[in-house]
Amino acid sequence: MKRLVSWMYAPAFLLGFVGWGLCQPRWLLLIFATAVAVSFLAEQWLPYERQWNRSLGDRRRDTLHALVNESLNVLGLLVLPGLTALLALEGIWPRGWPLWQQLLMAIFVADAGITLMHYASHRIALLWRLHAVHHSVQRLYGFNGLMKHPLHQMLEATAGLLPLVLMGISLEVAQLLALAIAIQLLLQHSNVDMRLGPLRWVFAWAPVHRFHHMKYGRAGDVNFGLFFNLWDWLLGTAFYRDGYRMGSQDLGIGSRPDFPVAYAAQLRDPFMSVRSTKEPPLPDDLR
Repeated sequence: MKRLVSWMYAPAFLLGFVGWGLCQPRWLLLIFATAVAVSFLAEQWLPYERQWNRSLGDRRRDTLHALVNESLNVLGLLVLPGLTALLALEGIWPRGWPLWQQLLMAIFVADAGITLMHYASHRIALLWRLHAVHHSVQRLYGFNGLMKHPLHQMLEATAGLLPLVLMGISLEVAQLLALAIAIQLLLQHSNVDMRLGPLRWVFAWAPVHRFHHMKYGRAGDVNFGLFFNLWDWLLGTAFYRDGYRMGSQDLGIGSRPDFPVAYAAQLRDPFMSVRSTKEPPLPDDLR
């Protein structure tokens, strides 16, 4: 039973909850809450790393990050109709397409923008200071996909949504896109011991994305995609090492092992002077 679930979990989770949203677009908050609950239960039942299910004093902090960042997403959706009326170029968005096709197009466009902003955040020092909050995690589980500095969250959201606003995306599609992104973040950082097979070359799910959280300096500058690995193939940043088991010893920011853990301290950190240490060497199995 567990073997079957390990192969089916990721595609069933994404298609199931996004499909539910397409069928019941008024229930998006309930759908997301159910997805969070299923994610936690699956991580307990079929964990990739058992110790990642144990709190390191970070659950309250991660919950605060999630509440703040999801509130910012809701605020963005509230102002979306006004932005679209002000900025949209007439006739570009394919409003005559079926809703699922519009959502797929929105995911593809948003994924490109968010991935490029993510890539830039590893190349531009000021952006990295904001993004480093997300990389400070010492364990990977679904909920810390929402652990981001709110300023960086807004930058990523702008990069993903602005092209869609200019194209004239509808509010209904934007709401479904927000759900799809939240579902994908749960999958991307999941502690479920999932198996992907050939799908690992297509989708940026946890077995692929874990390598992005390596603490070994530039070695972690890989696998930037949110939904798809296509952009990493184009950027030359796709990486996967079959057989290497990521553990807590591989996670975090190697040059900052004392990165602050508390929520308020993490909000202040990008604006504080910091002292970096020498990064740990890359394990031979990851060379």
